[in-house]
Amino acid sequence: MKKLETYQNFYFVGIGGIGMSALARYFHASGKKVWGYDKTNTKLTQNLMNEGIDIVFEDLIDERITSLHKEDTLVIYTPAIKTLGILDYFNQNQFEVLKRAKVLGLITENTDCIAVAGTHGKTTTSTLVAHLCKEADLPFSCFLGGISENFKSNFLYNGSIYSVVEADEYDRSFLNLSPDWAVVTSTDADHLDIYGDKSHIEEGFRQFAALVPEDKKLFVRKGIEIGRGHQTYAVNEPADYYSDNLRMDHDKIYFDFHTPTETVKDFVWEIPGIHNVENATVALAILHNLGADFDTLKKAIANFKGIKRRYTKHFYQNGKIYIDDYAHHPTETNAVISSIRTFYPDKKLLVVFQPHLFSRTRDFADGFAESLSQADELILLDIYPARELQENFEGVTSSWLLEKVHLENKEVSALSAAFEKIKEKDFDILLTVGAGNIDTLYDPICEWLNSVQSTM
Repeated sequence: MKKLETYQNFYFVGIGGIGMSALARYFHASGKKVWGYDKTNTKLTQNLMNEGIDIVFEDLIDERITSLHKEDTLVIYTPAIKTLGILDYFNQNQFEVLKRAKVLGLITENTDCIAVAGTHGKTTTSTLVAHLCKEADLPFSCFLGGISENFKSNFLYNGSIYSVVEADEYDRSFLNLSPDWAVVTSTDADHLDIYGDKSHIEEGFRQFAALVPEDKKLFVRKGIEIGRGHQTYAVNEPADYYSDNLRMDHDKIYFDFHTPTETVKDFVWEIPGIHNVENATVALAILHNLGADFDTLKKAIANFKGIKRRYTKHFYQNGKIYIDDYAHHPTETNAVISSIRTFYPDKKLLVVFQPHLFSRTRDFADGFAESLSQADELILLDIYPARELQENFEGVTSSWLLEKVHLENKEVSALSAAFEKIKEKDFDILLTVGAGNIDTLYDPICEWLNSVQSTM
């Protein structure tokens, strides 16, 4: 294929995806004409349109598409979209059509690529690495799987020596990358519709790790078997890089950081959970190896604001707390609920959870039920299908999952009815959690809690 820079038009099929939108922003910032389709108009697509990117929400072949020429147009698509008239048009008319991961690999292959992989933790870790690179003033670009609260974006250009990317295991996309530095945070079973079983997903991560040149650095959470040389990281146990002496003071976590040769005391940040200290540990290990000094890194860790929809937290004068999180795997839901229970053991917790995918709900139902049973009360929303059809998963429903949850106060609700149900509940902490369109509850809940507070 031709070099990317020779194309003038870039059409994104599924532009509203978090990974797709980062690429769209990259080409738009490069002065190219960027177009796209998505089935749903969201905050993210609205922001893209406000930035000057043309997006349509109907699967129609209009003059904007027919006016494009295959000689100067690259079509980029997400594998989450299986069938679409627009995509068929481009294929039938012999346009160059590439998966998102392939294009990301082409963009970053001429940089020192820092790729963060893992079934959990990759978004927080990659975003933190990018934030530390920015604070250390390294020449880098980043392509993230979440919206950085510091950057207010999932893309940032600060130079082209390094690139920081979230390496997505779905559809084995991360095997399209050429990582010079890499992280493997976790290899738990997920995406079993692609991999079949845990052994195959573990093999996928071993293949990803094998892409890292032997003279570069691969960091792996201690305990994961990756099949080649690497450096380990951990929390509360010795490793090549590790953190310990964790202390909580109000909403801050303090910890000490150990390299193979020195100890740096009293890092502090506001992102809860031991799993997030793990993420911080490997991010610090990378930046230490890139030559960043610890005074800079301490300041950068302290001012890291996190990622939108990753434990986004609001406090209200009436004492209520609202937390919103993207967790959609039992390990993740357990982590966020356990963190809440650690910080606020005596507060009444209402959880509103939206399962994501029928296959994931089926494969991990017992794990979801166990984590959700830590709540005081549960509103379980209908399953968000994403790319799946319900008729292919007979019997897999939210009502079926609810029966497995060991709670007295629990119910199933449609998303459309959830907000009114929430307003009727008695709670100290409200957690909305899930990866589908549950985020549409966020603004109404914030507005309601602000209005309740203002009338007190």
